[in-house]
Amino acid sequence: MNSISRRKFLKITGFTVGAATASTALGPIVKGAKKLEEKSIKGIKKIPTYCDICFWKCGAIAYVKDGILWKIEGNPDDPLSRGRLCPRGTGGIGAHFDPDRLRAPLIRTRKRGEEVWREVTWDEALDFIANKMKKIKEIYGPESVASFSHGIGGNFIKHMLKAYGAVNFAAPSFAQCRGPRDVGFELTFGENVGSPERTDIENTKCLVLIGSHLGENMHNSQVQEFAHAIENDATIIVVDPRFSIAASKAKYYLPIKPGTDIALLLAWMNVIVSEKLYDENYVRKYGFGFEQFSVEISQYTPEWAYPETGIKPDLIRITAREMAKNKPATIIHPGRHATWYGDDTQRSRAIALLNALLGSWGRKGGFFFPVSYSLPPYPYPPYPTPTKEKLDNPNNKYPFASEEITNGIREATITGKPYPIKGWFVYATNLIHALPNEEETIKAIQNLDLLVVIDVIPSEIAGWADVVLPETVYLERYDELHTSAFKEPFVGIRQPVVDPPADQKPNWWIAKKLAEKLGLGQYFPWNHIEEYLDYRLKAAGLSLEELKQKGIIKGQKQPIYIEEGIEPEFATPSGKIEFYSTQLLQAGFDPVPRYKRPQEPPAGYYRLLFGRAPVHSFSRTQSNPILMDMMDENEVWINYDIAQKWGIKTGQYIRLKNQDGIVSNKIKVKATERIRPDCVYLVHGFGHNSKMLKRAYQKGASDSQLITKYEIDPIMGGTGMNVNFVTFELEV
Repeated sequence: MNSISRRKFLKITGFTVGAATASTALGPIVKGAKKLEEKSIKGIKKIPTYCDICFWKCGAIAYVKDGILWKIEGNPDDPLSRGRLCPRGTGGIGAHFDPDRLRAPLIRTRKRGEEVWREVTWDEALDFIANKMKKIKEIYGPESVASFSHGIGGNFIKHMLKAYGAVNFAAPSFAQCRGPRDVGFELTFGENVGSPERTDIENTKCLVLIGSHLGENMHNSQVQEFAHAIENDATIIVVDPRFSIAASKAKYYLPIKPGTDIALLLAWMNVIVSEKLYDENYVRKYGFGFEQFSVEISQYTPEWAYPETGIKPDLIRITAREMAKNKPATIIHPGRHATWYGDDTQRSRAIALLNALLGSWGRKGGFFFPVSYSLPPYPYPPYPTPTKEKLDNPNNKYPFASEEITNGIREATITGKPYPIKGWFVYATNLIHALPNEEETIKAIQNLDLLVVIDVIPSEIAGWADVVLPETVYLERYDELHTSAFKEPFVGIRQPVVDPPADQKPNWWIAKKLAEKLGLGQYFPWNHIEEYLDYRLKAAGLSLEELKQKGIIKGQKQPIYIEEGIEPEFATPSGKIEFYSTQLLQAGFDPVPRYKRPQEPPAGYYRLLFGRAPVHSFSRTQSNPILMDMMDENEVWINYDIAQKWGIKTGQYIRLKNQDGIVSNKIKVKATERIRPDCVYLVHGFGHNSKMLKRAYQKGASDSQLITKYEIDPIMGGTGMNVNFVTFELEV
């Protein structure tokens, strides 16, 4: 990925897809597109909704031209999109036109993983699932069915499973992504940073990105705010082994040695405390254990950190002073994908503590207090009382896990302890790519009596399913109401824009029909989701019809900063910001983060790093014809000197082999000076081996396939995945 100009970067969130619809990637598909049944009209119709290409859920307006889906753009009234969508969002119409998407229910006819199917009716598929679930419940109990899901679309599936009696629910977004970050901030401030994050980037004067790739990790409103911060001459400090898009906007770029972030964070705090640059009034009023904290970090000087991190002491001091100069409008960004080395909660806690020293929590230009619209729940009957506990974290092995642990459910499925798991429901998440060590995932699957996958594309996990259920894409369905906490309260709606092209069904319909076949119809007393939505909105004094027309209804603005009169509360044992954590100490962990030196790569190997691209989401969008047209394969970034040493050139195809002998698909080389010589980098989500993904099949290499090792965070159970090393296999 090439560096982009400042002007182009500032315009990146204004990209629209009107021109893309005429491209060779989409043109032939549009000609054969299905028109709205009984609704097809001449002219252009605008229908508001909210996006599902990533979890940000930006408000959008879709355009239907002569009954055919034409384009999609941001809803100007939506606080998250602000009238603009990212490249993925504007390319979202490609999900509707994707020729590889699932079209009808499938039941497996051969061995798991062979991808041989029989197309069936919905009745046949749901009868098959219901009968299997009844047998599992009779023999093992309902707790032996577990769920993995991603996104708001899984809510009705989870509701159906809770009515059945299931208790084990997990999402990879916790143990494989944001979990250490959330727990680190909870241990410090008593609450996490939320999703979307509560970072007030548009008002910040100093933004520190430590392994966070704004501009590549395309979270819409954050990237728009980042562009505003650059326009306002905010100081940008970027810490990364790779010269990223964000690094090209930085005043200070620190090319850190991978795995040494905690050492740098401790040295920054050492400077700020020893030079008395912290917000003394804020720390005195809201802090707990500051004296013990100060004693602990006094040993971590910039001179100590230099040989660990590769960052010179003078640069450590200059950047620490820059942060302090701009306090409290300084943000050390908490990041998103924070599962790296197994000490990730302590790394995130160090980020939280640095923010606390600068007084940024609850302050304008720092971290605001988010607000949300309160909607009454639907009056469902109570769920059955479980007879077994959740099994993802037996005996509270990971004492500060605040959500269910995916790898814990996987381990229980393999071992059968503390009790067997015999059924998996997998909604909109590709576990083969999301969880580390795919061999363990496949081993767990072989112990199941039932694996149901609900998705819009035939991902790798679908290839191992007993039943595959094709869901409508977000432009073809209703979903739960959107009320994410942010800077102002709002309610958003996702509603159908066009009909599905084949026999796909929405998640709420699948959940309702399966519940009825299980004898649980009382948990879905409404006939159509519009009745459910109408009930909740009326109970809050709102109108479904108005929401359908506008897409967004906003509530009254509320204070979000301490400067606006909020008196913060901290849900910690001390009721304050915990610089020294007695609860960590009592559980046998360091009360103040300590640095653990990372393992060095074997000779001839390089640390494998991975990240995101602005035009793709995880492994969900590589078959999308619009997004694929912009990026159809990934590249491996190799330091230019290392490439020369191996005789490798840019554009050449090689294979990567990890420390356990796993060899990747072919991948194109990007030889560059923009990455350190001790690591390589590739964008996540490519290298698909699902034969049903015809367009994306074996395009690029899969980082997930190469992640066979992982370190479990002892505090919350997350999987640190930046502990794998690769070498190069050249084509003969």
